Amino acid sequence: MNEEDLNRTYLRFAHQFLESYDDPKRLAIIGMQTRGVYMGKRIVKAIKEEFGIVIDFGVLDVTFYRDDFRTKLKMPDVKVTEIPFDLYDRDVVLIDDVLYTGRTVRSAMDALMAYGRPRKIQFCCMVDRGHRELPIASDFTGMYVPTHENEEVRVRVKELDEEDAVYLVDMEESDE
Repeated sequence: MNEEDLNRTYLRFAHQFLESYDDPKRLAIIGMQTRGVYMGKRIVKAIKEEFGIVIDFGVLDVTFYRDDFRTKLKMPDVKVTEIPFDLYDRDVVLIDDVLYTGRTVRSAMDALMAYGRPRKIQFCCMVDRGHRELPIASDFTGMYVPTHENEEVRVRVKELDEEDAVYLVDMEESDE
């Protein structure tokens, strides 16, 4: 996907989010660290520009809620969590860049429950690459990319990567 494809997808997400909910005042978007935050901000901006509706936005770090943080991450890179509104009775859409095993989404749901009790939680990702280990699916998906175990999907955002794009990388051939 290139920048134009991504921008079109953000706008599509904006439409889909509002179509899914009777009361947009109940809707809250929460971007998961790191790239999900930038994606979420773009969707919130698209909703405001397209419909004139301001949506509550929060940022979530799931580091300490991961089931592997003690075994995998020697020195966890903890980022900010900022949810400046009450989650009670809210319709929350979690945003992340890539859906893979489903473990990060499970961690995000655990983290959200520590902050309150939303009425509903839905999940949005730019790329669903398959290989689920848990029964988790995205409600809003930019694209499905069937992958092999040795491949990686990389979503790039200008704010961090100086470009907007999605790449499929063969890790056996990559020197990164």
